[in-house]
Amino acid sequence: MSDFYDQLAPFYHLIFPDWNASMERQGEQLAGLIRSHWPTGRTLLDVSCGIGTQALALAEQGFQVTGSDLSGAEIERAKAEAEQRGLDIPFSVCDMREAGVHHRRPFDLVISCDNSIPHLLNDADILTALKQMHACLVPGGGCLLTVRDYDREERGKNILKPYGVRVENGRRYLGFQVWDFEGDHYDLTLYFIEEDLASRNTITHAMHSRYYAVGTAKLLSLMEAAGFAEVKRIDGAFYQPVLLGTRPGTPLPSAPE
Repeated sequence: MSDFYDQLAPFYHLIFPDWNASMERQGEQLAGLIRSHWPTGRTLLDVSCGIGTQALALAEQGFQVTGSDLSGAEIERAKAEAEQRGLDIPFSVCDMREAGVHHRRPFDLVISCDNSIPHLLNDADILTALKQMHACLVPGGGCLLTVRDYDREERGKNILKPYGVRVENGRRYLGFQVWDFEGDHYDLTLYFIEEDLASRNTITHAMHSRYYAVGTAKLLSLMEAAGFAEVKRIDGAFYQPVLLGTRPGTPLPSAPE
């Protein structure tokens, strides 16, 4: 998985028609969800931050953000993106299944977005990661996950998921995914076809990964098994379903009136 994201790091923003606009929109949406459920939460850990799509956006929204990810290349890009924006975000390399051991401090909030959890290929590994997220939270702190709704996804072979065409710096990129299912798992190949518009020379970049097409009902049950309370799914507030849970205990202080 780290090899997949190391290769993807320089192209990741091309998944979005406008990465900066998408970041701003996601930051507003996630901040709204967080403030409606944990209104005084300020310190936030992103355990699958990638190149910083949500971490940067939430820092811009005023949260004190820490980020970690399994991919060293994505962490290096996230650091560069934060520096360009004048944001002070500690980033480090960490497997989410070791988040509690690695970060060694409690946060008000823990997030994992963009369907990162299904990179863990079995329930045991997902439960381990969720327990580590639980361990990273103060009592009353919140966990927020966003994932694909796999119950609505077609299953089979050669399933095409296009991103579209992007143009930047004199180059044109065609991006798409191809999925091949085997039971509840699928192999994904992500392609970027890169064309130099001046010379017409073309390069194809192909990156490979594997996902567990786990349903949200199973994930909510695993969140409960990890110790979270008040678990629920929210639709329509983000581009993916949002799963929420709270670490039991004394609630975070109320926001001043």
